[in-house]
Amino acid sequence: MTYAVRYYTKTGNTKKLAEALAAELGVEALPITEPVSEKTDYLFLGNSYYAFTIDPEVRQFVAGLDKDKVGKIVNFGSAALLNSTYKKVKAEADKVGIAMDDKEFHCKGEFKNMHKGRPNEQDLADIRAFAAQYK
Repeated sequence: MTYAVRYYTKTGNTKKLAEALAAELGVEALPITEPVSEKTDYLFLGNSYYAFTIDPEVRQFVAGLDKDKVGKIVNFGSAALLNSTYKKVKAEADKVGIAMDDKEFHCKGEFKNMHKGRPNEQDLADIRAFAAQYK
């Protein structure tokens, strides 16, 4: 299996998750400004809610993916208030003909005074265990 990890973050929370996940898979976590240039079975895409939707940069990134290079997208992320961005990402992936994996990872993320210290060490251990399922 081949893997790629890309993330979008404004607070650094999703970057922490991406780095832990990538380390488990033996790849580098890169921001979405880095295109997926190699064929990959699983693209792990880290993102979050911003103003109740995914960021336009995430939409643009998914729109620019090549369905012949990406087997499936695996969604992951953190957020202070809302949970899964799965449906929003899937709607974009459907437009370019890339399947979404049924599984995803989500945890709380620190924002202002909410969820201090999240993602924490347990969250990082949990995302490493999540990634290990794909090995």
